[in-house]
Order: sequence, then structure tokens, then C-alpha cells
Amino acid sequence: MSQRTFVSIILPIRNESAYIKCCLDAVFAQDYPTKQMEILVADGMSTDDTRKIINECALQNPQREIQILDNPGKIVPTGMNIALKQAKGDIIIRVDGHTLIEPDYLAQCVVALTCSGADNVGGRMNAIGDTPFGKVVALATSTPFGIGGGRFHYSHQEEWVDTVYMGAWRYSIFEKIGLFDEELIRDQDDEFNYRLRDMGGKILLTPKIKSLYITRSSPKSLWKQYFQYGLYKVRVLQKHPRQMSLRQFVPPAFVLGLLLSMLIAQFPFSFFIPTLYLSANFIASIYTASKNGWKYLPVLPIVFSILHISYGLGFLAGLFKFWNRWGDKTGKTPSL
Repeated sequence: MSQRTFVSIILPIRNESAYIKCCLDAVFAQDYPTKQMEILVADGMSTDDTRKIINECALQNPQREIQILDNPGKIVPTGMNIALKQAKGDIIIRVDGHTLIEPDYLAQCVVALTCSGADNVGGRMNAIGDTPFGKVVALATSTPFGIGGGRFHYSHQEEWVDTVYMGAWRYSIFEKIGLFDEELIRDQDDEFNYRLRDMGGKILLTPKIKSLYITRSSPKSLWKQYFQYGLYKVRVLQKHPRQMSLRQFVPPAFVLGLLLSMLIAQFPFSFFIPTLYLSANFIASIYTASKNGWKYLPVLPIVFSILHISYGLGFLAGLFKFWNRWGDKTGKTPSL
């Protein structure tokens, strides 16, 4: 099967000098036939040594077909779309710059797409950290309390899901439903998967597709990441209101409750929400530390709080930023 299927690997990246060599080394180490794959790096006009490192890696691996494409938009959806228009593969596989894929990653994606009937396949996001703070982030984002309903963060079983990490698709799916929404700095994968499911498509999470994801390494970068997730989630829901679920409103409702508690601090019941959250956070932190090491306990409550509060604030900010867009379901989604 792998002998007959040409695969395009797309890496939408920007300023990844710290990780891009390890990422590409993992791509080069694939056990997939060399002549049946191409590597398209959509670089968002990096200002560090990312391009230099990519060129060095390409020279050291002349047997691999690798192209660097300019991505003036500098964000993931524009990078994916530029690369998709250049791709020659029957199957498209996305790989992020912070990710190390296993040697059989491509082969497992091809098998899953071919044998399952799915339109998008992916594996669990196995998070790791390269700093002390990043290691705690990896633990927190691998729990339901930390991340909510995103099954690909913590599920160990094969199952049909709403979305997966990164993704692998047949090229024909982009011809049917269009490319990625270039309005969305974050959550463009969620929006694409909503469109896919709206048209009857199926998404498979399988533990056979394996990779490691390197988490954000500082509180500031983690806060920015999840604030943007919350911000652009509003726009995704505006485009796909039928996909709304109660759990998506829990973080903004929690943050709104905290803000109201601060405004009415003179009333006894105003301490109910903060007390309830701190209790839940403490219990989740103790449970997570008991499974992974007590040394992580002091920082776990902080990481959980950053995840929840930044996302919730981002969502509330999105309600203001996109207040007049509830009737606009178009976005900026080009076609092939």
C-alpha cells in the first residue's frame, strides 16, 4: 500500500530554530519509501536561524525531497494553504515544528486513512517539556481537568472524535470542502474539522499514530497560547453555531464568575466560586502529582490556573472583538 501512495508532509512553522532540527530529523527518519514522499516547509518569514538550519538539514539529507515555501501571512492556516497548493501527494500529513514523530508515523497515517474509512486521522498528543515549567505543563495538559474535552490530549484508545492533533487527510478532501480559514490565528484545525463533520466526514483518533509534542516553556508563552485559543474559539462557534456544547462555555463562565466575585466582594456568597475552583484545582493537582511525582505539586495549581483563566479571558475578549460577526459564517477560506 505504501508503495502506491505518495505523501506530502507539510510543516507550517515560524521562528523554530530551537526545535526544527530535531523535528526534521524525525521526519527524515521515517521508514516510508523515500521516493513516495515530499517535505514542504511553509516558513512564516522567520527572523531567527530557522531557514539556515533547514537548509543545513536538507544538504545533509540529499535523498529527501524538501522545499521551503514563503508564508507572508506568518500564521499556520496561510502556511498550510500555500503548501497545499504546491503539494503533489495523494495524502497530506501535517507536522508541527514543536513535534517529534515516530519512524512509522507516515505509514500508520496511510494505513489508518486507507483501512478505517476516516477522512482525518491523528494520534494522541503526547506532551513533554524541555524546561521544569514545561514538564509541569505537559502533565497538566494531559488531564481532563486541565484541558477539558479534547480527547486527543489524554485518550489511549482508538475512537471516533471531534478533532485530532495535527491531522492526515486525502488530498481530495480539500477539493471538496476548501482550505483552512486564514482569519484564524488559532483554532483553524477545529474549524476545518467542524466543516468536515458537517459534510458527513469522520475523524479517527488512534494510538498507533505516535508523536511527542514539546510544550510551551514559560508562563508567558503558555498564557498567550491559551488566550488566543479562547479568543478565536468565539469566531469558530460563530461560523458553526450547531457545534456549540455546554463545556465550551465553562471557562468563560468561570472567569466571568471570578470577575463578578471581585466586584461584589462584600457579600458572603462572593467567595463561593473562587473557593470551589481552588478546591477543585488543589484536588486535581494532588491527584496528578501522586501519579507523576510530588515534586510537580507546587507548580501544578499555577499551570492549571493559567490554562483556565487565560482561555476564559480570551473567550470573553472574543465576544467583544467579534460581537458583530454572529451572522458571518464565511471567514477567509480559499479553495484549491
